[in-house]
Amino acid sequence: MSNVFEEEEGPPMEDASRQAHWENVYATKGENEVSWFQQSPAPSLELIEQAGVTHTSAIIDIGGGASRLVDHLVEQGFEDVTVLDLSAAALTAARSRLASHLGASAERVRWIVADVTTWEPLKRYDIWHDRAAFHFLVDANDRAAYIARLERGLRIGRHAIIATFAPEGPEKCSGLPVARYDSASLGQTLGPAFKLVHTRRHEHVTPWGSRQMFQFSVFRHES
Repeated sequence: MSNVFEEEEGPPMEDASRQAHWENVYATKGENEVSWFQQSPAPSLELIEQAGVTHTSAIIDIGGGASRLVDHLVEQGFEDVTVLDLSAAALTAARSRLASHLGASAERVRWIVADVTTWEPLKRYDIWHDRAAFHFLVDANDRAAYIARLERGLRIGRHAIIATFAPEGPEKCSGLPVARYDSASLGQTLGPAFKLVHTRRHEHVTPWGSRQMFQFSVFRHES
């Protein structure tokens, strides 16, 4: 795979401000200066392993930003890894970090600059991973657009791992409102095509010591 960015022609006008927000965040803050920074994405890695993946499984990280999940996946030998994010600055940071310590192995990764609500998947994935992207979609139309892409982009019988703020989690993140979920309300939102197979709660500690409660839920694409 090439590690050159794939980018849509440009976001619709209603999405441009959302993209500008995230470009500004990643252009002005360091990797560990944002609340969602994780040194090790252990919950995600554990759930991906439990989903029965192999090294040839196709994995996409939605809203991956500068997350270190991609580093761990490449280090573990996964050959088909894609990271999608609105922010080119975030993906540049992740790609540079990956290349600096993994060299040519970083070229396995496909990087896509896009808004998941308007992106059109060109293939189907075995794992759809999303840590803290879906909960920013507070508009029902945006949620519906996301779910339509999830249905088209995830193979039948394969798994979506979606982490959001739990009901008692923050009401805002990065200055933006969020929608909070437990596994039941998230499953209801995703609809009958997705069956809940596992859920867990996770307390995330920000770089400055604040505690945020997340829920991680795994859904199988049924139809």
